[in-house]
Amino acid sequence: MTPAEIEKRIVRYGDLIPCKTAFIDAHTPGSNQKENFTIVGGGVSESADQHVHIRDTPGFNIGAAGQPPKCLNSLHSHTTAEVFFVLKGRWRFFWGRWGDAGEVTLEEGDIINIPTGIFRGFENIGTDYGMIMAVLGGDDAGGGVTWAPQVIEDAADHGLLLGENGKLYDTKKGETLPNGVAAMPVMSDDDLAKMPEPSTIDVIPRHVARYLDLMGLAGKSPAKVIGRDALLPDKPGFDVDFITRGSAVETPSAVDQFTVLMPMRGHWKLAWDGAEATLNPGDTCLLPSGFPYTLVPAMTGEASLYRVVSNDDPAGPTWTAYS
Repeated sequence: MTPAEIEKRIVRYGDLIPCKTAFIDAHTPGSNQKENFTIVGGGVSESADQHVHIRDTPGFNIGAAGQPPKCLNSLHSHTTAEVFFVLKGRWRFFWGRWGDAGEVTLEEGDIINIPTGIFRGFENIGTDYGMIMAVLGGDDAGGGVTWAPQVIEDAADHGLLLGENGKLYDTKKGETLPNGVAAMPVMSDDDLAKMPEPSTIDVIPRHVARYLDLMGLAGKSPAKVIGRDALLPDKPGFDVDFITRGSAVETPSAVDQFTVLMPMRGHWKLAWDGAEATLNPGDTCLLPSGFPYTLVPAMTGEASLYRVVSNDDPAGPTWTAYS
């Protein structure tokens, strides 16, 4: 592949195009300043305004959320994996029917594989604009999102309606639900009662990995972060590992699956067939299956990178951590 062809597969951090109307809480005070980014795949946006950078669906989706301090992402649940790592800032992740079952604070570089089937939300608790990068299971990540009832009700009070077709309608703009399209129903009390409410101590050991720990684990080989035999054991439909200067890919390597490279710290040189490109923190690079490459830091200093590789596992949950 030529450098120009590879460049089309790289989404630069500075070129990311946000959507401020992506979800049902876009008008709700406390949540109305967040920005959603769909980087690889269709994402989970409910808005036609959402820009998609790379439409390929390699078995998972890559997205991001940017939020100013004290901005909330409202409680929702997924039937497929939702993995975040903190690129910038300090973030609080919380979960449960009312968001009070448990919580954890993540610093830059930390990663969380949020359990499927529970309501979850997150908040920027830092002092500056923050960014978290997301990996979502499956090609159709938008098909498994359910909002907590109070989120739907609050949104309606502020002029946004969610149709059962998964699309938003803004009554402030004179929009109404189309004929034949009913409002998205809220979950019944019986279904809500079945939603797990795991505690903080239940979630952290199997679902959170700290950046400094991963820096130590990634010695001469990449650290396996999420996967069957990984630090956070799960089968979400993709594997995540963590690469540092000591575990850089210096010998041409290729896998028979799609690969996404997401630098966390430092600048990285991606080389192939005598050509090369530089990847920077916040960039996202999608490589096709069977593509041989080397990947080494381009400069001195701290260097770290998350690598996501598709696999043949189903995108949904394959085990239940809580009953």
